[in-house]
Amino acid sequence: MRGAPLEFADFSGAERTPAQILAHMGDLMAWALSMSQGRQAWRNSAPGEWDAEVERFFDALGAFDAYLASDAPLHAEPERLFQGPIADALTHIGQLATRRRLAGSPVRGENYYVAEIVTGRVGLEQSPPVREAAVVPAQGPTGSKDMRG
Repeated sequence: MRGAPLEFADFSGAERTPAQILAHMGDLMAWALSMSQGRQAWRNSAPGEWDAEVERFFDALGAFDAYLASDAPLHAEPERLFQGPIADALTHIGQLATRRRLAGSPVRGENYYVAEIVTGRVGLEQSPPVREAAVVPAQGPTGSKDMRG
């Protein structure tokens, strides 16, 4: 979403426009939050202006993130949240990246393994991208633990 030209929202090189995809992604994050809170609420939003949809998506993602970080009870199985709305949103992120390339505004690659990830930082205000494709530390990021059990 970062750096996308305004005309990208209406790019029609595939079935759904980027604005429609982004509206759906916002709905997915709101749905994930509703399930986490113990209520199942789905809505199919019509896409608005690109910047408004970007803001709505990050607001919904931020609310979901804040709920997960809180002491409030989680009313949905984490596995279901990941295999449902989160996995669905990740698929759509790939669709947006593909459409950016087709629209002539490709997203540059980034090495997410070594990217600076900050808990609670959701939105366009992120650390600069790490573009060195070959930078993969042998022992993982600083402070990492053995996640095998």
